[in-house]
Amino acid sequence: MKPQLKFLDKYLTLWIFIAMVSGILIGYIFPSIPKFANKLSWGATNIPLAIGLILMMFPPLAKVNYSLLPIAFKDKKTIVISLLLNWVVGTILMFGLAILFLRNSPDYMTGLILIGLARCIAMVLVWNDLARGDRELAALLVALNSIFQIISYSFLVWLFINVLPGKLGLTDFDISISVVEVLKSVGIYLGIPFAAGFLSRYFLMKTKGENWYNHKFIPKISPITLYALLFTIVFMFSLKGDKILELPMDVLKVATPLVIYFILMFFISFFLNKSLGIAYEKNASISFTATGNNFELAIAIAISVFGIHSPQAFVGVIGPLVEVPVLILLVKASLWLKKKYY
Repeated sequence: MKPQLKFLDKYLTLWIFIAMVSGILIGYIFPSIPKFANKLSWGATNIPLAIGLILMMFPPLAKVNYSLLPIAFKDKKTIVISLLLNWVVGTILMFGLAILFLRNSPDYMTGLILIGLARCIAMVLVWNDLARGDRELAALLVALNSIFQIISYSFLVWLFINVLPGKLGLTDFDISISVVEVLKSVGIYLGIPFAAGFLSRYFLMKTKGENWYNHKFIPKISPITLYALLFTIVFMFSLKGDKILELPMDVLKVATPLVIYFILMFFISFFLNKSLGIAYEKNASISFTATGNNFELAIAIAISVFGIHSPQAFVGVIGPLVEVPVLILLVKASLWLKKKYY
Protein backbone atom coordinates (compact mmCIF):
# COMPACT_ATOMS: atom_id res chain seq x y z
CA MET A 1 0.00 0.00 0.00
CA LYS A 2 1.38 3.40 -1.01
CA PRO A 3 2.17 5.58 2.06
CA GLN A 4 -0.03 8.64 2.42
CA LEU A 5 0.63 11.84 4.33
CA LYS A 6 -1.79 12.11 7.25
CA PHE A 7 -4.39 14.87 7.08
CA LEU A 8 -2.87 16.93 9.92
CA ASP A 9 0.64 16.66 8.47
CA LYS A 10 -0.46 17.26 4.87
CA TYR A 11 -1.91 20.66 5.68
CA LEU A 12 0.62 21.67 8.34
CA THR A 13 1.62 24.79 6.41
CA LEU A 14 -2.04 25.88 6.33
CA TRP A 15 -2.51 25.23 10.08
CA ILE A 16 0.61 27.27 10.88
CA PHE A 17 -0.55 30.14 8.68
CA ILE A 18 -4.02 30.09 10.33
CA ALA A 19 -2.36 30.05 13.78
CA MET A 20 -0.23 33.08 12.87
CA VAL A 21 -3.28 35.04 11.63
CA SER A 22 -5.36 33.93 14.64
CA GLY A 23 -2.68 35.06 17.05
CA ILE A 24 -2.45 38.48 15.41
CA LEU A 25 -6.25 38.90 15.49
CA ILE A 26 -6.39 37.86 19.15
CA GLY A 27 -3.73 40.46 19.95
CA TYR A 28 -5.81 43.16 18.20
CA ILE A 29 -9.30 42.21 19.37
CA PHE A 30 -8.56 40.91 22.88
CA PRO A 31 -5.39 42.70 24.07
CA SER A 32 -6.13 41.66 27.66
CA ILE A 33 -5.55 37.96 26.83
CA PRO A 34 -1.81 38.17 25.98
CA LYS A 35 -1.34 40.62 28.87
CA PHE A 36 -2.85 38.08 31.27
CA ALA A 37 -0.82 35.23 29.75
CA ASN A 38 2.37 37.25 30.22
CA LYS A 39 1.68 37.39 33.96
CA LEU A 40 1.76 33.58 34.24
CA SER A 41 5.53 33.56 34.54
CA TRP A 42 8.17 32.32 36.95
CA GLY A 43 11.23 34.50 36.55
CA ALA A 44 11.87 34.80 32.83
CA THR A 45 9.92 31.61 32.04
CA ASN A 46 6.30 31.74 30.94
CA ILE A 47 4.76 28.62 32.52
CA PRO A 48 2.02 27.81 29.91
CA LEU A 49 4.52 28.33 27.10
CA ALA A 50 7.17 26.14 28.77
CA ILE A 51 4.63 23.34 29.20
CA GLY A 52 3.62 23.71 25.54
CA LEU A 53 7.24 23.54 24.35
CA ILE A 54 7.99 20.43 26.42
CA LEU A 55 4.80 18.71 25.18
CA MET A 56 5.80 19.64 21.62
CA MET A 57 9.05 17.67 21.98
CA PHE A 58 7.64 14.64 23.84
CA PRO A 59 5.94 12.64 21.02
CA PRO A 60 8.94 12.68 18.62
CA LEU A 61 11.23 11.48 21.41
CA ALA A 62 8.74 8.83 22.55
CA LYS A 63 8.87 7.39 19.02
CA VAL A 64 12.63 6.91 19.08
CA ASN A 65 13.76 3.29 19.45
CA TYR A 66 17.10 3.56 21.25
CA SER A 67 17.55 -0.22 21.23
CA LEU A 68 18.53 0.16 17.56
CA LEU A 69 21.70 2.07 18.43
CA PRO A 70 23.98 -1.02 18.65
CA ILE A 71 23.09 -1.77 15.02
CA ALA A 72 24.95 1.42 14.04
CA PHE A 73 28.29 -0.32 14.44
CA LYS A 74 27.32 -2.93 11.83
CA ASP A 75 27.10 -0.40 8.99
CA LYS A 76 29.84 2.10 9.72
CA LYS A 77 29.92 3.54 6.20
CA THR A 78 26.24 4.57 6.27
CA ILE A 79 26.43 5.99 9.77
CA VAL A 80 29.61 7.99 9.09
CA ILE A 81 28.08 9.49 5.92
CA SER A 82 24.89 10.42 7.77
CA LEU A 83 26.74 12.02 10.70
CA LEU A 84 28.98 14.03 8.35
CA LEU A 85 26.00 15.25 6.31
CA ASN A 86 24.00 16.16 9.42
CA TRP A 87 26.58 17.64 11.75
CA VAL A 88 29.19 19.03 9.34
CA VAL A 89 27.68 19.70 5.88
CA GLY A 90 24.18 20.67 7.10
CA THR A 91 25.34 23.00 9.87
CA ILE A 92 27.95 24.73 7.69
CA LEU A 93 25.55 25.08 4.75
CA MET A 94 22.86 26.75 6.89
CA PHE A 95 25.51 28.96 8.51
CA GLY A 96 26.74 30.04 5.07
CA LEU A 97 23.22 30.79 3.82
CA ALA A 98 22.47 32.74 7.02
CA ILE A 99 25.52 34.95 6.36
CA LEU A 100 24.73 35.30 2.66
CA PHE A 101 21.08 36.32 3.06
CA LEU A 102 20.76 37.73 6.58
CA ARG A 103 24.12 39.25 7.54
CA ASN A 104 22.40 42.66 7.75
CA SER A 105 19.74 41.21 10.08
CA PRO A 106 21.80 39.63 12.89
CA ASP A 107 18.75 38.55 14.91
CA TYR A 108 17.22 36.67 11.98
CA MET A 109 20.65 35.29 11.13
CA THR A 110 20.94 33.89 14.65
CA GLY A 111 17.50 32.27 14.39
CA LEU A 112 18.46 30.59 11.12
CA ILE A 113 21.71 29.28 12.61
CA LEU A 114 19.77 27.81 15.55
CA ILE A 115 17.60 25.93 13.04
CA GLY A 116 20.63 24.63 11.14
CA LEU A 117 22.14 23.23 14.33
CA ALA A 118 18.95 21.35 15.28
CA ARG A 119 18.94 18.14 13.27
CA CYS A 120 15.71 16.35 12.39
CA ILE A 121 14.21 13.81 14.80
CA ALA A 122 10.49 14.01 14.02
CA MET A 123 9.07 14.61 10.54
CA VAL A 124 11.94 12.71 8.89
CA LEU A 125 10.09 9.46 9.59
CA VAL A 126 7.12 10.79 7.62
CA TRP A 127 9.24 11.93 4.64
CA ASN A 128 11.18 8.66 4.71
CA ASP A 129 8.00 6.56 4.52
CA LEU A 130 6.57 8.66 1.70
CA ALA A 131 9.82 8.32 -0.26
CA ARG A 132 9.88 4.56 0.46
CA GLY A 133 13.13 4.69 2.37
CA ASP A 134 14.52 2.17 4.83
CA ARG A 135 12.34 2.43 7.96
CA GLU A 136 14.78 0.72 10.30
CA LEU A 137 17.68 2.90 9.15
CA ALA A 138 15.58 6.08 9.48
CA ALA A 139 14.63 5.08 13.04
CA LEU A 140 18.30 4.38 13.81
CA LEU A 141 19.43 7.76 12.44
CA VAL A 142 16.74 9.54 14.46
CA ALA A 143 18.01 7.80 17.60
CA LEU A 144 21.58 8.87 16.80
CA ASN A 145 20.57 12.47 16.11
CA SER A 146 18.63 12.61 19.38
CA ILE A 147 21.70 11.58 21.38
CA PHE A 148 24.02 13.87 19.40
CA GLN A 149 21.72 16.86 19.96
CA ILE A 150 21.73 16.44 23.72
CA ILE A 151 25.54 16.11 23.74
CA SER A 152 26.58 18.68 21.13
CA TYR A 153 23.87 21.33 20.62
CA SER A 154 25.17 23.73 23.27
CA PHE A 155 28.76 23.49 22.00
CA LEU A 156 27.66 24.06 18.38
CA VAL A 157 25.60 27.13 19.40
CA TRP A 158 28.69 28.55 21.12
CA LEU A 159 30.89 27.78 18.08
CA PHE A 160 28.57 29.05 15.32
CA ILE A 161 27.16 32.09 17.14
CA ASN A 162 29.76 33.21 19.67
CA VAL A 163 32.99 32.34 17.82
CA LEU A 164 32.78 31.95 14.03
CA PRO A 165 31.00 35.25 13.10
CA GLY A 166 33.75 37.21 14.83
CA LYS A 167 36.49 35.11 13.21
CA LEU A 168 34.93 35.80 9.80
CA GLY A 169 34.93 39.54 10.40
CA LEU A 170 31.16 40.03 10.65
CA THR A 171 31.44 43.28 12.59
CA ASP A 172 27.66 43.91 12.56
CA PHE A 173 27.07 40.59 14.31
CA ASP A 174 27.37 41.50 17.99
CA ILE A 175 25.15 38.75 19.41
CA SER A 176 26.57 36.46 22.05
CA ILE A 177 24.73 33.60 23.74
CA SER A 178 25.40 32.36 27.26
CA VAL A 179 26.37 28.68 26.97
CA VAL A 180 25.01 28.16 30.48
CA GLU A 181 21.62 29.47 29.33
CA VAL A 182 21.65 27.18 26.28
CA LEU A 183 22.68 24.18 28.43
CA LYS A 184 19.85 24.97 30.83
CA SER A 185 17.36 25.32 27.97
CA VAL A 186 18.54 22.08 26.32
CA GLY A 187 18.18 20.35 29.69
CA ILE A 188 14.61 21.59 30.08
CA TYR A 189 13.24 21.48 26.54
CA LEU A 190 15.17 18.46 25.25
CA GLY A 191 16.27 16.67 28.42
CA ILE A 192 12.83 16.49 30.08
CA PRO A 193 10.92 15.22 27.00
CA PHE A 194 13.86 12.90 26.18
CA ALA A 195 13.64 11.32 29.66
CA ALA A 196 9.83 11.18 29.45
CA GLY A 197 9.97 9.58 25.99
CA PHE A 198 12.63 7.06 26.98
CA LEU A 199 10.84 6.05 30.20
CA SER A 200 7.46 5.87 28.44
CA ARG A 201 8.89 3.51 25.83
CA TYR A 202 10.70 1.38 28.42
CA PHE A 203 7.86 0.93 30.91
CA LEU A 204 4.86 0.89 28.55
CA MET A 205 6.45 -1.61 26.18
CA LYS A 206 7.30 -3.75 29.20
CA THR A 207 3.75 -3.65 30.58
CA LYS A 208 1.60 -3.27 27.44
CA GLY A 209 3.79 -4.77 24.73
CA GLU A 210 5.44 -3.43 21.58
CA ASN A 211 2.36 -3.73 19.38
CA TRP A 212 0.18 -1.70 21.78
CA TYR A 213 2.90 0.95 22.18
CA ASN A 214 3.51 1.43 18.45
CA HIS A 215 -0.08 1.12 17.22
CA LYS A 216 -2.13 2.55 20.11
CA PHE A 217 -0.02 4.83 22.30
CA ILE A 218 2.14 6.53 19.64
CA PRO A 219 -0.78 7.41 17.28
CA LYS A 220 -2.66 8.81 20.29
CA ILE A 221 0.13 11.15 21.42
CA SER A 222 1.49 12.12 17.97
CA PRO A 223 -0.97 15.02 17.37
CA ILE A 224 0.20 16.63 20.64
CA THR A 225 3.26 17.98 18.80
CA LEU A 226 1.09 19.84 16.28
CA TYR A 227 -1.35 21.14 18.92
CA ALA A 228 1.52 22.38 21.11
CA LEU A 229 3.24 23.98 18.10
CA LEU A 230 0.05 25.79 17.06
CA PHE A 231 -0.54 26.94 20.65
CA THR A 232 3.00 28.37 20.72
CA ILE A 233 2.47 30.16 17.40
CA VAL A 234 -0.89 31.67 18.42
CA PHE A 235 0.65 32.80 21.70
CA MET A 236 3.66 34.38 19.97
CA PHE A 237 1.73 36.17 17.26
CA SER A 238 -0.87 37.53 19.68
CA LEU A 239 2.01 39.73 20.87
CA LYS A 240 2.96 40.87 17.35
CA GLY A 241 -0.21 42.63 16.21
CA ASP A 242 1.63 45.96 15.87
CA LYS A 243 4.01 44.44 13.31
CA ILE A 244 1.40 42.88 11.06
CA LEU A 245 2.39 44.98 8.03
CA GLU A 246 6.05 44.02 8.38
CA LEU A 247 5.49 40.27 8.64
CA PRO A 248 5.00 39.33 4.95
CA MET A 249 8.38 40.74 3.89
CA ASP A 250 10.07 39.25 6.95
CA VAL A 251 8.60 35.85 6.15
CA LEU A 252 9.97 36.08 2.61
CA LYS A 253 13.37 37.21 3.90
CA VAL A 254 13.65 34.15 6.14
CA ALA A 255 11.94 31.68 3.79
CA THR A 256 14.34 32.25 0.88
CA PRO A 257 17.50 30.78 2.50
CA LEU A 258 15.42 27.98 4.02
CA VAL A 259 14.05 26.89 0.64
CA ILE A 260 17.56 26.99 -0.87
CA TYR A 261 18.91 25.00 2.09
CA PHE A 262 16.34 22.21 1.78
CA ILE A 263 16.90 21.84 -1.96
CA LEU A 264 20.70 21.95 -1.83
CA MET A 265 20.94 19.67 1.20
CA PHE A 266 18.72 17.01 -0.34
CA PHE A 267 20.44 16.90 -3.72
CA ILE A 268 23.95 17.04 -2.23
CA SER A 269 23.05 14.13 0.05
CA PHE A 270 21.27 12.11 -2.63
CA PHE A 271 23.98 12.33 -5.28
CA LEU A 272 26.80 11.82 -2.77
CA ASN A 273 25.13 8.62 -1.58
CA LYS A 274 24.47 7.55 -5.18
CA SER A 275 28.14 8.06 -6.10
CA LEU A 276 29.15 5.90 -3.13
CA GLY A 277 26.96 3.04 -4.32
CA ILE A 278 24.38 3.23 -1.53
CA ALA A 279 21.05 1.52 -2.32
CA TYR A 280 18.01 3.76 -2.89
CA GLU A 281 16.18 2.83 0.34
CA LYS A 282 19.19 3.77 2.46
CA ASN A 283 19.92 6.80 0.28
CA ALA A 284 16.41 8.18 0.86
CA SER A 285 16.68 7.68 4.63
CA ILE A 286 20.07 9.40 4.86
CA SER A 287 19.07 12.24 2.51
CA PHE A 288 15.82 13.14 4.27
CA THR A 289 17.42 12.86 7.71
CA ALA A 290 20.11 15.30 6.58
CA THR A 291 17.60 17.66 4.91
CA GLY A 292 15.03 18.06 7.69
CA ASN A 293 15.50 20.08 10.87
CA ASN A 294 14.23 19.94 14.42
CA PHE A 295 12.23 23.18 14.42
CA GLU A 296 10.62 22.30 17.75
CA LEU A 297 14.01 22.46 19.47
CA ALA A 298 15.06 25.63 17.60
CA ILE A 299 11.82 27.37 18.63
CA ALA A 300 12.19 26.26 22.26
CA ILE A 301 15.81 27.45 22.51
CA ALA A 302 15.06 30.76 20.74
CA ILE A 303 12.15 31.51 23.08
CA SER A 304 13.96 30.45 26.26
CA VAL A 305 17.21 32.33 25.45
CA PHE A 306 15.95 35.39 23.53
CA GLY A 307 12.32 35.59 24.61
CA ILE A 308 8.94 35.01 22.99
CA HIS A 309 8.97 38.50 21.40
CA SER A 310 12.33 37.89 19.74
CA PRO A 311 13.06 37.81 15.99
CA GLN A 312 14.92 34.54 16.62
CA ALA A 313 11.70 32.90 17.81
CA PHE A 314 9.87 34.32 14.79
CA VAL A 315 12.42 32.66 12.47
CA GLY A 316 11.84 29.35 14.24
CA VAL A 317 8.13 29.53 13.44
CA ILE A 318 8.78 30.22 9.76
CA GLY A 319 10.78 26.99 9.55
CA PRO A 320 7.94 24.44 9.52
CA LEU A 321 5.80 26.86 7.49
CA VAL A 322 8.37 26.46 4.69
CA GLU A 323 9.54 22.91 5.33
CA VAL A 324 6.31 21.01 4.68
CA PRO A 325 5.55 22.13 1.09
CA VAL A 326 9.23 21.97 0.07
CA LEU A 327 9.78 18.50 1.54
CA ILE A 328 6.60 17.20 -0.11
CA LEU A 329 8.07 18.31 -3.45
CA LEU A 330 11.41 16.69 -2.55
CA VAL A 331 9.61 13.40 -1.80
CA LYS A 332 8.24 13.51 -5.35
CA ALA A 333 11.73 14.34 -6.63
CA SER A 334 13.17 11.42 -4.68
CA LEU A 335 10.69 8.95 -6.21
CA TRP A 336 11.46 10.34 -9.68
CA LEU A 337 15.20 9.97 -9.08
CA LYS A 338 14.61 6.38 -7.99
CA LYS A 339 13.07 5.58 -11.39
CA LYS A 340 15.82 7.42 -13.24
CA TYR A 341 18.93 6.16 -11.43
CA TYR A 342 17.96 2.90 -9.71
